[in-house]
Order: sequence, then structure tokens, then C-alpha cells
Amino acid sequence: MSSRRQTQVAELIARLAGEFLERESNHQSLITVTRSDMSPDLKNVTIYFSVLPEKFEQSALQFAKRVRTDFREYLKKKSEMKFLPTVDFELDLGEKHRQKIDTLLRK
Repeated sequence: MSSRRQTQVAELIARLAGEFLERESNHQSLITVTRSDMSPDLKNVTIYFSVLPEKFEQSALQFAKRVRTDFREYLKKKSEMKFLPTVDFELDLGEKHRQKIDTLLRK
């Protein structure tokens, strides 16, 4: 179970990551931040996102990993956090599986 502070920081980072990726991406695909997971010590955060169309998932993941340092700078400017966590980006496979299940249930 996560602490209230951990949840608040994770939500803030997810919102700022969505704004950052929206601004910095080439708009070839739609990148949507779905959630972020914060470590209990607030030193590491993993930001999960989905990509449409799916054929651009790998290029979007490479892009997100490439701009991690730029995102930390953005985070420094837009938040009042004393210590910035180490940031990682991952595809949200849970969301992808949920969508697949929804599609199968509709048939």
C-alpha cells in the first residue's frame, strides 16, 4: 500500500509527463500517460503510457527513454520537489491487455 505522499507525487509526475510528451512528441502517434509508479522512498518513478496506433509503440518508447533527462529538467521547473526521482518510461501493457479483453467481450 502506498502512502498519501507517494500517491500525490506519482499523480503529479504522471500529469507533468503527459504535458511534456504532448509538447515534445512529433505527433505522429498519440501518446497517453496512463499512470506512474513511485518507489516508497520517492527516489524512482516509472511512467507508463499507451500509444495509438500500436505500430508506433517501439518508436514512442525509444523517444520517451531518449528524452528522460529533458523531462527531469521540465519536472524541476514545473514542480516544487526538493529531490527529483530517477525517471523511467515503459509501455502500459496492462492497458493494452484490458483493451484486448474489452474487444473480445464485445464479440
